[in-house]
Amino acid sequence: MESMETWILKVKISVLWIFTAVAFLVDMTVSVMEPGMIQQVMAGEIEGMQVGPEILLLLAILFLVPLIMAFLSLTLKDSVNRWTNIIFGIVYAGFFLIGFIETLAQPSAHTLLLEGAIVVAAALIVRYAWKWPKQQPS
Repeated sequence: MESMETWILKVKISVLWIFTAVAFLVDMTVSVMEPGMIQQVMAGEIEGMQVGPEILLLLAILFLVPLIMAFLSLTLKDSVNRWTNIIFGIVYAGFFLIGFIETLAQPSAHTLLLEGAIVVAAALIVRYAWKWPKQQPS
C-alpha cells in the first residue's frame, strides 16, 4: 500500500503533465491566429520550414507524450515512475526552453507566456520526481 504522500505526489506530477499538453495545444492554436500563419499552413510551410509527415508526426508525439506520462505517473512503480518523469521532464523542459529562447529573437507575448509556462511545469515535474519519498520496507 502506497503512502498518501506518494499518491499526492503522483497526482501533482500527473496534473503537471496534463497542464503541459494543454499549454502546448493552446500555444499551437493561438499561433495559428497570428497574421499570415494560416496562409503559411495552407502552403505547407511554417516559419520557413516545410511541413511534411515527419513534422506532423513530431507534433503528434510532442502532444501525446505528456498525456501518456499523465497516465503513467499514476500507474508506474515508484522507482520507474521517478526516473521516467525525470528523463521526460528534462527532455520537455529542454525542448521548450530552446523554443522559448528562439522566441526571444522575435518576441511574441503569448508564445513567451505559454512556452515559459511549459518549461516551468516540466521543471516542476523534474523537481517533484527528484524529491520522490524514500520507499518504506513492507
